[in-house]
Amino acid sequence: MKAGLFTYHFSDNYGALCQAYGLRQWLRERGIDAEFINYQPTYVEQGGPLDRPWMPSLWRKNLTILYMKQAFLRHKFFGDKAQHKLFESFRHEVLGVTGPRIRHHQDLAPLMSDYDMLVCGSDQIWNPSIQKGLDPVYFLDISGSDHAHKVAYAPSFGRSMIQPEYHADLAALVSKLDGVSVREKSGLDVLKAAGIKCEHVQVAPDPTVLLGNFDALLDDDADIDNSVFCYALRTDEVIRDVAKQAAQLSGGPLISPRSIHQRWSDIGQGVTPGPVEWLRMLARARVVVSNSFHGVALSVLLNRPFIAVGLPGKRAKMNTRVQSLLTIVGLTDRILDIADPPAVCALMNIPINWKAVNARLAAVRTDAEAYLDNHIAQAKFKQKTRYK
Repeated sequence: MKAGLFTYHFSDNYGALCQAYGLRQWLRERGIDAEFINYQPTYVEQGGPLDRPWMPSLWRKNLTILYMKQAFLRHKFFGDKAQHKLFESFRHEVLGVTGPRIRHHQDLAPLMSDYDMLVCGSDQIWNPSIQKGLDPVYFLDISGSDHAHKVAYAPSFGRSMIQPEYHADLAALVSKLDGVSVREKSGLDVLKAAGIKCEHVQVAPDPTVLLGNFDALLDDDADIDNSVFCYALRTDEVIRDVAKQAAQLSGGPLISPRSIHQRWSDIGQGVTPGPVEWLRMLARARVVVSNSFHGVALSVLLNRPFIAVGLPGKRAKMNTRVQSLLTIVGLTDRILDIADPPAVCALMNIPINWKAVNARLAAVRTDAEAYLDNHIAQAKFKQKTRYK
């Protein structure tokens, strides 16, 4: 059976590629011929086309588009080309992404006959953008795909609520899916606010948690070093001071991988690893300091001591993703919202009961596997009837 996957596999973002790897690898281990459909709409990272720039009511939207365009061009012409090649290599060699980029939803229709099952998720593919709103493709609403079994696996809204103007579209799009799950409990609240009945909607863990085992990408012989691995996204506020305090306590080097959208000076020693080396550096660190969901998630999965730093100010609404994960594993006490030296010292020295954490992870993984196994069985039944 062949499955087509839709997610943000094209981003030069460590977490995005790790979750993409997690879902595809899990499906492949189940004997599913799973591949990413190379849908790369320009609005996600390049802003997309301007929309009637002469209209004052659309100026905010067009300013967002222009900002994204300049950020994309800056990265394209002045970014670290060697690092970008490492991301591209990971996409091709590890994720198996092939074929030309598909920019428009109408160009997907001729491909749909190849797939018995379509899966959307994970990542923030259900987060409405100011340019596009909700993209029907990421809800598997694609011409020529009616024969396929359609499943949402742990998509995220990236926030605890969305604007009411999107509720009608959300309800219509979700109603066309055969299976629905969301990554965070707050995602259920978003669905309910849109009038969607959620008795059959499951909260499913991120695909990194679903897979659980990243040994195929890790270095078996690597020993734990004394480094503090600081993975910062969106801002260096608070996390810079927390990481410096942690490094002073550890006595080891402070290492921070650079983000393509980084607008701050390096926190300690800036490095530009590809996804595999990024994962290995995290796995070797004495402690991980991160304000990123996947920075925290991979720390938990690899049983590395960590400090989760909350995003401040207007970005605080994005902290629900980390809070949701740490609630599941019983580690919400490892979230810091301010750079408090005594609290950092305590977290550096308080051991984590990894046996209990891993048991909780196993429980949510079992539920997620049952959800996907059920839909794989339904997809196989549809496949048999389709080819009779």
